[in-house]
Amino acid sequence: MKWLVTIAVLFLALGGFAWWFFSQPGPKQLDMVNDIIPGDSNAKLLVQDKIYDRELGLGLNIWTPKNAGTKRLPVIVFIYGGGWRDGSKDQYAFTGRALANRGYIVVLPDYRLFPKTRFPGFLEDSAKALAWVDDNIGQYGGDASRIFLSGQSAGAYNVMMLALDPQWLGREGKSPNLIRGVAALAGPYDFYPFDSESTKQSFGDYPTPRMTQPVNFVRSDAPPLWLSSGTDDTQVKPRNSKVLRDKILEAGGDAEYVEYPDVDHLDIMMAVAKPFRYKATVLDDMVAFFERHN
Repeated sequence: MKWLVTIAVLFLALGGFAWWFFSQPGPKQLDMVNDIIPGDSNAKLLVQDKIYDRELGLGLNIWTPKNAGTKRLPVIVFIYGGGWRDGSKDQYAFTGRALANRGYIVVLPDYRLFPKTRFPGFLEDSAKALAWVDDNIGQYGGDASRIFLSGQSAGAYNVMMLALDPQWLGREGKSPNLIRGVAALAGPYDFYPFDSESTKQSFGDYPTPRMTQPVNFVRSDAPPLWLSSGTDDTQVKPRNSKVLRDKILEAGGDAEYVEYPDVDHLDIMMAVAKPFRYKATVLDDMVAFFERHN
């Protein structure tokens, strides 16, 4: 009889854990699975919940290599995606760990989401975070002369607008010239007219919608761009990255595009995490881009 009780308790515990696990946001699930897989051991969370905007209470996390030493390291500011309505810096720890393990200081900032804000609120927040990094990252071992941006989906949109439209960093007394390069995963750059629920919510009431589109701010002196997408991405179609690359090259700028076969919108971010790197060489390709411009 005791073994029946033991089995019943075990099944209840497993069931409770499964319910809790699958109730977590997708990126958090990915992060938890990532943590139980060996690897990326040369990475640690250096700073958690550092406030960069006191008025709004917005914070950031900083990851660093464990063997950082005294030499200043290049910096990657990574902006997460989620349709401008979901996401958290803490859910993307696997990204900070992966890139810190490769020798970078990695900054993961939060930003306001719908319905707390709409365009351009999330760009204003991202610009403030980047300005804070430029002013303060030296205190944490980072080299402010080597700051890269990266992001996925909505986050890729945010970093691309900071790189292409000078007004957002200009409001913080900064210039896009501080950006050494941008590595963007499956970003929307040419999506007007707005036809999805998330874009209607976050952009639909802006009086000049064409001014929300990265493709309308192409310039020859933009930071180098590394654009990527998966052939199976139906949520943010690969044409977004292709069109932006073509326009940057036509203007005389520096842009490249990588397309991953049999990879969809979620896969391209999953491929950064340890359990799913077999899906595509996203992490290796991003780091190779950073190294070329380091």
